[in-house]
Amino acid sequence: MEKDTQPESVSSVLKVFGILEALATQKEIGITELAQRLMMSKSTTYRFLQTMKALGFVFQEGESDKYGLTLKLFELGSKSLEYLDLIALADKEMRYISEQTNEALHLGMLDGTEIVYLHKIDSGYNLRMQSRIGRRNPLYSTAIGKILLSEYSAETVRDILKNVTFISHTDKTLKNIKQLQEELDRVRGQHYAEDNEEQEQGLRCVAAPVYDRFGYIIAGLSISLPSIRFEEEKLPYLVTLLQQAGKNISEKLGYHSYPII
Repeated sequence: MEKDTQPESVSSVLKVFGILEALATQKEIGITELAQRLMMSKSTTYRFLQTMKALGFVFQEGESDKYGLTLKLFELGSKSLEYLDLIALADKEMRYISEQTNEALHLGMLDGTEIVYLHKIDSGYNLRMQSRIGRRNPLYSTAIGKILLSEYSAETVRDILKNVTFISHTDKTLKNIKQLQEELDRVRGQHYAEDNEEQEQGLRCVAAPVYDRFGYIIAGLSISLPSIRFEEEKLPYLVTLLQQAGKNISEKLGYHSYPII
């Protein structure tokens, strides 16, 4: 494995996965045995193990030369499976809302300092929001973003957004963290969030939370429509549709205390 002709970056990836696969076969392995099994030098094996240990994927048994896998890979895999389940569960609920409203639906989650769209159903109207799965948007100017941030304390919200510049996408975009914190207080109290033309001129969005089995908000479900089709008196109806969908998804993920008012 040491004398391959692969590009260095590819070779390194192969070595990392070789170590992971070897460690998965038994609880703990010493460097000498691991190096021999993978046909790598002890120094190279040690270097990779120390990096993987620093990243939290590997643990070292005391001061010995024995190493094993932590649960971090299991956690990553579990999250992946959970989001696959989440999309499948959300699709059914989103299609129902789409049938009732003919408007665009989005499922989004937090990724760093932004939201990323996991799933969407387009509006049946010609005048509609243009979006795509994988697209990112700011947390502070979107309904889903506000829902996701409402999970956290004011201090944590400040920490998440400490390096984020509040860009005024429209004249209604929130200007700073203070305005956002005030908005999040309302979101926490009413269990839904709004984007009142804050991200895009002429576009209104409403979002409700989706909880995992531990009661944490893991995603937001939103409906988006042009302002010319938005009627204020129908807001409660849209909120009810979204919250009921969020409740149904959350219950199938194992959470049974959805806070519908």
